[in-house]
Amino acid sequence: MAIKPNILLIYTGGTIGMVKDYKTGALRAFDFNNLRSRIPELNQLDCNIKTISFEEPIDSSNMNLDNWAAIATIIETNYQLADGFVVLTGSDTMSYTASAISFMLENLSKPIVFTGSQLPIGDLRTDAKENLITAIQIASLQENNAPKIQEVCLYFEYKLYRANRTTKINAEHFEAFNSPNYPAIAESGVHLKVQNHLLHIADDKELVVRKKFNNNVVVLKLFPGISNHVIQTILNIKNLKGVILETYGSGNTSTNKEFINLLSKAINKGIYIIDVTQCVSGSVSLGQYETSTHLKELDVISGKDITTEAAITKLMYLLNQNLTKKEFKIFFEKSLRGEMSDI
Repeated sequence: MAIKPNILLIYTGGTIGMVKDYKTGALRAFDFNNLRSRIPELNQLDCNIKTISFEEPIDSSNMNLDNWAAIATIIETNYQLADGFVVLTGSDTMSYTASAISFMLENLSKPIVFTGSQLPIGDLRTDAKENLITAIQIASLQENNAPKIQEVCLYFEYKLYRANRTTKINAEHFEAFNSPNYPAIAESGVHLKVQNHLLHIADDKELVVRKKFNNNVVVLKLFPGISNHVIQTILNIKNLKGVILETYGSGNTSTNKEFINLLSKAINKGIYIIDVTQCVSGSVSLGQYETSTHLKELDVISGKDITTEAAITKLMYLLNQNLTKKEFKIFFEKSLRGEMSDI
């Protein structure tokens, strides 16, 4: 007889953990200790479920580095006890949080599935139940007595994505997330279909957890007419270490000499400039057009097809790894956790 996998459910806050008081109309936190009584369908799952909740559930808009470290600590503490993890957070910053966790956990060999909902768990038309039930089922998948999924994922509205490839695309529809540059690794319909060829295969190494990030970073989105004074002010921020530069198309920017000079000065001061496209999908290709040749000459780092969410968390992660300038560029431009294509 097969041993049931142990799944740890981690609730940090967010809409999925809310129930409505129908007398007052107010939302209050759901008691996850009574999860099975509220969602009896969970009794049909072939796994053991334990829950840990933040003492004070937080709205995803208040998510910060300390919260990321707290999630990583819970996973680290329970890593040998659980076969899989389901993390419930608010959807607004879920792609940031899930991406951060993917970088924090090196040599991960178990599933960490992030999910949430657009409507509270107690609403009549809620998407919370399906998202939660299927996320737990996915975290329970086993093959040859080992977890089938061995990476950080995000499940929402019938699709499982590699978490650090996702971005939130809709504030109202149940289909709130997309993975523009990497296909869904599983889909839930009548059957749960996993695309085995898209899965990350873990190395047989011990888990390494790194919880410290450097948040002396900024995202700078270019637009036609942006003032060089504004750019200069941002690049002169005290203790600034890195910039995610959201550029046009395949990584293009203005060829204005003053703008180029500002970037050059910042790089010479030791500030890392990462070129990430503003486009929903596609990749940066430095030097493809004349309007990005100057960036290549300045040794700007290519973000390739990474999302902004993964880029900012990867930047904060690598800034704390004591890398040389050359090493930093090498590590950022290669895939560490499947977050970018090796183009």
